[in-house]
Amino acid sequence: MPTHQRSMRDAVIVDAVRTPFGARDGSLSHWHPVDLVAETMVALVDRTGIDPEIIDDVILGCVMQVGEQSINIARNAILAAEWPEHIPGTTVDRQCGSSQQALHFAAQGVMAGAYDVVVAGGVEAMTRIPMGATTADGKYGFPFGPSVSARYADRGGLVSQGIAAELIADEWGFSRRDLDEYGLRSQQLARQASEEGRFENEIISVSGADGGAVLRDGGLRDTSLDELSRLKPSFRSEAEGGRMTAGNSSQITDGAASVLVMSADRADELGLTARARIVDFAVVGDDPRLMLTANIPATRRVLERSGLTLDDIDLFEVNEAFASAVLVWLRELGGDDPDLIDRVNVNGGAIALGHPLGASGARLTSTLLNELERTGGRYGLQVMCEGGGMANALIIERLA
Repeated sequence: MPTHQRSMRDAVIVDAVRTPFGARDGSLSHWHPVDLVAETMVALVDRTGIDPEIIDDVILGCVMQVGEQSINIARNAILAAEWPEHIPGTTVDRQCGSSQQALHFAAQGVMAGAYDVVVAGGVEAMTRIPMGATTADGKYGFPFGPSVSARYADRGGLVSQGIAAELIADEWGFSRRDLDEYGLRSQQLARQASEEGRFENEIISVSGADGGAVLRDGGLRDTSLDELSRLKPSFRSEAEGGRMTAGNSSQITDGAASVLVMSADRADELGLTARARIVDFAVVGDDPRLMLTANIPATRRVLERSGLTLDDIDLFEVNEAFASAVLVWLRELGGDDPDLIDRVNVNGGAIALGHPLGASGARLTSTLLNELERTGGRYGLQVMCEGGGMANALIIERLA
């Protein structure tokens, strides 16, 4: 056996932080995304006291990799953080799950013995680099190509995520009221969590456009079911049966998040407390037309891989790309169990907090970790539906 071979090791999370999430054209819209995500990386070092010299790699998620988010934003963020030039970085695009995939890659490297210390995270400045920017309005063609288009032509072709959310509502029979009630739940829970300080340990202070400190997510709303019911559909007209609105869909947001991952042995050597162990993870593909249903098989796969069941999981973070994406997950996995929702997104989700695409997976991790610690839960599962009909799922075990 070669002397460099190592047995599989535990990958642990030492810390996880995020910026507040700023609404479009809001408190964080003045930040260059490189500098914004660098703030979270610097915070990890400041909070744990590690020397950045020991970091083996930085893996960041980012979806719209053009303009300010182009040319490997992970490497640029290392330089912006004023970390040593020898630290490498790479940028991942698995659509909405990009930073969750970054975390999976970091854990894989640690478990395999290729890394000892890694930073995983992500960023998206959606005000400055809007959705769709990478297609350049078709100047350089379109991404699917004739073969992909032909494959799904008999089903009406591939569609946008908003239309996919509508198709899910059609197929599973979710009414406008069902969707709005879920959107209201997200806002109410997120506002309560914010007011009770549940996000304080994960949010770092950053400067706002007016020079003052920003410590609160910008998408929180004091709303009602009546107000939500008056919003116009965003993707199909009311005459066409449109049900998805700004009130039951995730918000366009600016934000960044980072997670510090180590081997358990390295954390011990450094005298650091491992807050959670990465138990297992999975990634799957599913129907690219419905697109947002892959969170269902991804959850099943990660549970199967880990040997755990739904009943073993204390808390779930199911990304709220659209209300229908969470409702279909609940319907298919919970069946007639009315109590499953009580463990899902207990502090609200992307409908209220926002969904900066490349950062959302790491945000789910930070929120899940802190809530497990607050409640004393053992296992948490996060799952993220993604463009193209994919999903990442992750299980962590609280240690501290």
